[in-house]
Amino acid sequence: MTLPTPPEHLETTGARFAAEPTDQEAAAHVRQMFDTIAPTYDRLNHLLSIGLDRWWWTRAARAFGPLLARPEARIVDLCCGTGDMTSALLRLRPSTPGTSPVTGVDFSPEMLSRARSKHARANATFVEADALHLPFADSSVDLITAAFGFRNLANYEEGLAELHRVLRPGGQLGILEANQPGGLLGLGYNLYFRGILPRLGGLLSRAPAAYRYLPASVGRFPRPPRMLELLRASGFRDASWTSYTFGVTGLFRATK
Repeated sequence: MTLPTPPEHLETTGARFAAEPTDQEAAAHVRQMFDTIAPTYDRLNHLLSIGLDRWWWTRAARAFGPLLARPEARIVDLCCGTGDMTSALLRLRPSTPGTSPVTGVDFSPEMLSRARSKHARANATFVEADALHLPFADSSVDLITAAFGFRNLANYEEGLAELHRVLRPGGQLGILEANQPGGLLGLGYNLYFRGILPRLGGLLSRAPAAYRYLPASVGRFPRPPRMLELLRASGFRDASWTSYTFGVTGLFRATK
């Protein structure tokens, strides 16, 4: 199955699993999909990324090292899944008593069940919540990260507005996301990402629709120039994008 790449100027509100007409229907289907693939999620992430996912999480966490070193800092890992980005953040948190825990947030109960098991002895808490309606007070969080999950939000602009709401003035945002590189590298990337990966992921997970959704979700997600525009329009400053692995992924950073 060949998935078309939308033109750069196409406006998309957010993720769509099956061309749903409303944000609510889209979110429900994406949640159900993640519940379905939760048992094989970690193994397939490592396999299909050739192990690079661990390096991406670690590099993204290190970008916020000074903030993570502050024991009192309130850290939220949004769309945490099974908690791999949470783990990368925790490795840079102080081990002293009284250090504020990292809070992982996800809307998939099956993903959160695995996150809690993996972090049973860690200084972390996990909350089931919709990223568009976070259970945090205004201006109460110092750092929000989202690793390969923000593109699954049903509405990107509403998501950024909600993150801006809960961050303190001066608080930082880090969104680690997949990207589509151009040129000759892009040709090889598309062959793997749109051809091989969906078939292999679908076979091993027994959820082929989920792994057809994966490249489609990247195709819908705004390219870096457009995403930076959305960040600035949402009230963030110092918005930037750092390319990882020749542009296959990258880190968006911004400050409230």
